[in-house]
Amino acid sequence: MAFKNFFEGRAGRPAPKKKFKSQDSFRYPQGFKVEEGNKRIYLPKIGWVRYRNSRDLRGVAKNVTISRHGDKWFASIQTEYEIKEPVHGSASQVGVDLGVFRFATESNGKAIEPLNALKKHATRLRRYQRSMSRKVKFSQNWKKAKAKVAKLHLAVANSRKDFLHKLTTEQTKTHGLICIEDLKVANMSRSASGTLEEPGKNVKQKTGLNRAILDQAWSEYRRQLEYKMGWAGGQLIAVPAMNTSRTCPCCGHISKDNRKTQINFICVECGFAANADYVAAINILGRGLKMLKGQDTADASAGCESTARIACEVNGEVRPSAAGTHRNGRLAAIVGIPFLQGAGGCQVSVKMGPLAWSSLEQRCDFLNSTLRSYIEEMGGVNFHSSRVFRIVSR
Repeated sequence: MAFKNFFEGRAGRPAPKKKFKSQDSFRYPQGFKVEEGNKRIYLPKIGWVRYRNSRDLRGVAKNVTISRHGDKWFASIQTEYEIKEPVHGSASQVGVDLGVFRFATESNGKAIEPLNALKKHATRLRRYQRSMSRKVKFSQNWKKAKAKVAKLHLAVANSRKDFLHKLTTEQTKTHGLICIEDLKVANMSRSASGTLEEPGKNVKQKTGLNRAILDQAWSEYRRQLEYKMGWAGGQLIAVPAMNTSRTCPCCGHISKDNRKTQINFICVECGFAANADYVAAINILGRGLKMLKGQDTADASAGCESTARIACEVNGEVRPSAAGTHRNGRLAAIVGIPFLQGAGGCQVSVKMGPLAWSSLEQRCDFLNSTLRSYIEEMGGVNFHSSRVFRIVSR
């Protein structure tokens, strides 16, 4: 059938499976039987095989794929059933900045530490590979050593997959909109060795960086977010990555001098200071909201003026003279937009005037309605939050 499709121009020339380089899997499109109660599956030409039922089957089974990973065999049963159009139950919005020092930094101030699965097992893996290289190829001892290397690689892959699944599941359940950077991982992890005519520079350092980038599995993280957000009824937006960590979220100033170190961000224009990854997450969310509203984002700087600028303008100044909390009167209201909490900057005050309310809750409700009216007049973003302000005593 493969050659028939090839000669009739419907497909490319079929390539035979190569020894030690092909994926150990095959599929049964029909002829199989599944007995969930007895925990066994019938495979044509093999017979009944016991299996561990990890989840209940839903719908009609269409095919079964048998695959091997390491020294274990798995049966994947594809089923067909109808589901309703998903609607996400949360209106929360978050921007996520990916990195090596921190796996992810969210625009609400939350930081996720990296797993570094390969780095944790690097010493043992190096020892196993060295032992394997000293064996005669295809000998019994070589096959035993190869099995140990494969088993360790499988443990690294499983731990990384477990980490990513837990993180992406938690994020998709919590947030209805997630904005990430459109990273070109293949280009970022490209070798710097160069050629004989033009040898590369800092090859050893770049090799270590490439290994660290690939150990984070950013592409797999994005792939899981895409299909899980589709299942949950949410939305995932990938924004241009240029200058996300060099743009001030308060005044919109773009300069490489804003980030003189890897960790700290200090705006040379307005003095706003925060963690650089946190600033990038804020800008990513701002760009995502711009794209969601249908504005042009072809320019890398488009969308960098986030809702933090609107927050800075509440006190009547387009660019505040200095970042920080400005308190006037006996009480100060601090803007507590979810992705600005914990920044320590772009916090503004509102003069309370005479205390004409009976409780702090009524004052908060008044400030919330005032800010929402102001944002709607300025063409701002609907934050979908019932609590925008919080009261802090002097």
